[in-house]
Amino acid sequence: MGTLIADGDAFLDLFSSFTSAARRLEVRRSYGVAEEDEPFQIFLAGADPDTAWFRPWLDLMSRQTGSGKRVERVRVVDDPPSDYLRFEIAHTPLNLAAGEDIRYLLRDASQRLDLPPYDYWIFDDRLLVFLRFDKSNRFLGFERTEVPEEVARHLNSWDIAWRHAMKFDLYRAWYPRMNGR
Repeated sequence: MGTLIADGDAFLDLFSSFTSAARRLEVRRSYGVAEEDEPFQIFLAGADPDTAWFRPWLDLMSRQTGSGKRVERVRVVDDPPSDYLRFEIAHTPLNLAAGEDIRYLLRDASQRLDLPPYDYWIFDDRLLVFLRFDKSNRFLGFERTEVPEEVARHLNSWDIAWRHAMKFDLYRAWYPRMNGR
């Protein structure tokens, strides 16, 4: 593995510098991101958090997808989803409106498909970025590699996940009890 990079701006720069596609496999049940702490607590209390905290990401995604780039994710979810995953599900329409394509895969299917049990992004089919978290789910930073065999192996796993994942509308229709409805 490479060196852990804990610079948040360096991480965001990855989303400004890719040229065609950014793809993510998202497998964690919870993410400890400081900017989300307060909105998440508001969500847990049953209120609708203001989305101002989310606007910088949505604006970045809108710019990137508006210029013809693709941002695609496969989000692995439990049955029923964790509180944090419900929080993400509630905000997915905003991601979709910004041009992201987020699909859902049930965790048992992910395990049957033998997908990696960790999160990563692949940029332009050549840069693999592993996301690192501590034991309390706080984001520590990322590690990057361009080793062709590693990138190819993870791209293959992502492709398998993508082929088996459901579009958001289908997920919402098939699993309404998982989404708080």
